[in-house]
Amino acid sequence: MPVEFRDYYETLGVPKTATEDEIRSAFRKLARKYHPDVAKDKKAAEEKFKQINEAYEVLSDPEKRKKYDQLGENWDQPGGGFQPPPGWGGQQPGRGPQQWQWSGGNGGGVEFEFGGTGFSDFFEQFFGGGRGRSTFGGFGQRAGGAERGSDVEADIMVPLEEALHGATRTISLRRAGSNKVETYQVKIPRGVHEGQRIRLAGQGEAGEGGGKSGDLFLRVRLAKHPDFRVEGSDLIHEEKIAPWQAVLGTELKVATLEGDVRLKIPPGTQGGQKFRLRGRGMPTGAGGRGDLYVAVQIYIPKKITERERKLWQELAKLHGD
Repeated sequence: MPVEFRDYYETLGVPKTATEDEIRSAFRKLARKYHPDVAKDKKAAEEKFKQINEAYEVLSDPEKRKKYDQLGENWDQPGGGFQPPPGWGGQQPGRGPQQWQWSGGNGGGVEFEFGGTGFSDFFEQFFGGGRGRSTFGGFGQRAGGAERGSDVEADIMVPLEEALHGATRTISLRRAGSNKVETYQVKIPRGVHEGQRIRLAGQGEAGEGGGKSGDLFLRVRLAKHPDFRVEGSDLIHEEKIAPWQAVLGTELKVATLEGDVRLKIPPGTQGGQKFRLRGRGMPTGAGGRGDLYVAVQIYIPKKITERERKLWQELAKLHGD
């Protein structure tokens, strides 16, 4: 059964010629609409949110987008289909859904199929960055004929809300040659960060000669959020204001991961200026919280009425050239 091709441009509703800004705008619009916290049908919205996130994960990254554009819809067609360029590093086409095979330290091989990680088979096959990859943990560790099995890595998508509060996720795993699907309750620690690995002891490749099994490591990939960008333990939120709000000052309703708050913008605020909301970021290793920075962008209207034009001209005269 072949892996189904994912049209990420169609998922975001943008043409293949879309600019980075157009892709970002489309993602934010859809992500706000289908965010599980606001949608009525949370289960359907959660699945849609994952699809949108996956598409944005690829199309927002110039290198991944270039690889994706090289694939084309005929990537799995024999003869004339996709041929991985040198240094591709991804899975060869045609292996079937989410099957990952390698030679372990003992010269053998193993396949795993995963479920519930938040990523599709198609994404994991080409952009998973090491899903199902053995770290050869058991190579050369023979003791009386026993050899420890190799470790296995997979990616897991974690929304910011789960990273903030912690959560429990259900992950499924099926080993090659077995029809049995193993299910695990995986604890997402509070404050987990991008790239952090969650260890499931003894769930990697089986050992030989009585050796212990390797471990399964789930590498965290924080889901993209329509309102926030993560920098360490801090969050960055961009907010647009009108020119007169920047000049006169205003009060904004600003989104946080725990609800809206009010933020006063003082008169004379400059474009790009940042305002800090203490303790509204992600958890830190010391048990505290990072901060939320609101980056102000001044929105300039593209179209104005004739009366507005005259008022701007009056202001220009008051301030001179």
